[in-house]
Amino acid sequence: MTAPLLLLRNADVYAPEPLGRRHLLLGGGKVLWMGASGPGLPEALGVETIDLEGARLLPGFIDGHVHASGGGGEAGFASRVPAPLLSRYTSAGVTTVIGLLGTDDVSRGTSELLSHVYALREQGLGAWAYCGGYHIPPTTLTGSVRGDIVFSDALIGVGEVAISDHRSSQPTLDDVLRLASEAHVAGLMTGKAGIVHLHLGDGPRGLELVRQALDTSELPPRVFQPTHVNRRKALFEEALALAKRGCHVDITAFPVEEGEDAWPADEALVRYLDSGAPAERVSISSDAGGCLPCFDAHGRVCGMDVGHSGALLETLNALLARGLPLERVLPAFTSNVADLLRLPGKGRIRAGMDADLLALDANGAAGHVWLGGIAHLRAGEVVRRGMFER
Repeated sequence: MTAPLLLLRNADVYAPEPLGRRHLLLGGGKVLWMGASGPGLPEALGVETIDLEGARLLPGFIDGHVHASGGGGEAGFASRVPAPLLSRYTSAGVTTVIGLLGTDDVSRGTSELLSHVYALREQGLGAWAYCGGYHIPPTTLTGSVRGDIVFSDALIGVGEVAISDHRSSQPTLDDVLRLASEAHVAGLMTGKAGIVHLHLGDGPRGLELVRQALDTSELPPRVFQPTHVNRRKALFEEALALAKRGCHVDITAFPVEEGEDAWPADEALVRYLDSGAPAERVSISSDAGGCLPCFDAHGRVCGMDVGHSGALLETLNALLARGLPLERVLPAFTSNVADLLRLPGKGRIRAGMDADLLALDANGAAGHVWLGGIAHLRAGEVVRRGMFER
């Protein structure tokens, strides 16, 4: 579908830096123009105009950790989580997702994941993926991580590879280095991210393997991106140290009970920014579509929840409620992710960038969402749904 010309008037733009009141012309999937005074446009162009009346306009969120084909499976086949549908993302202000496999990388594989990624693309969402899953050797299409990244447009790295977790393959340092070298070289060959997205469990070894990899190899720190780093407070301190060495760390917006040995995503981001670690090396993702299980001492599932992309907007509003400036925290949801993953056109608002935009209403909820300049949410109502959504 071709995006019509659309003029957004009186937007309070955070690009993610604050630009103040601006008008934007969208067309052909892009931001064509942005300025402080309205453009004089011929009536013959048939430009639709929407007055945002000072609403905050943000780059659409990039959710960097999504089980696009569904997650789960730790408690039998009935515990496999269904794939999230299109409006589950868009109604939460998410305009780009990175899909991955988790514990179940057997009954679900790279081909199925890519099928969901391409389906989301056909419906307007920005979508990429990682090959592999929790386990080593990784599940691939071509027989190698390097081949998958080089020959599949949508595959940009490998993940989520599990470490410090009883569900992992208990990888050795050599396993991790070999995987990271495959991803890194493929990234060099293609201009893609070429990273290893690392699932962190509750194990006491924490980020030891990543520290060893940095100490004993020539691989650049940016190749390693640990996620779920806020699941234990001691693990989070390890992640801060790695960020100062050059790694990018990913905070997960999962529920945290009072008194739990974990940091909620908003608290974790505040602590990260106050630590002196580079502000551009942190992101927040949702684990949407993924199972959020808890285990007993014998490794059996004793409880289960499901991640959802709406956790990103909930986290953003929690940060704003704490008094943090929007421009300070917004990069963790937008530009930081785009830069690490080398996604051209994403994560910022400026002329020439993709017209993936989120306008917040007065209560901080998603008011309007555009994918490539096409409305998917209007005045808080979903106006475009996936093929099999009612």
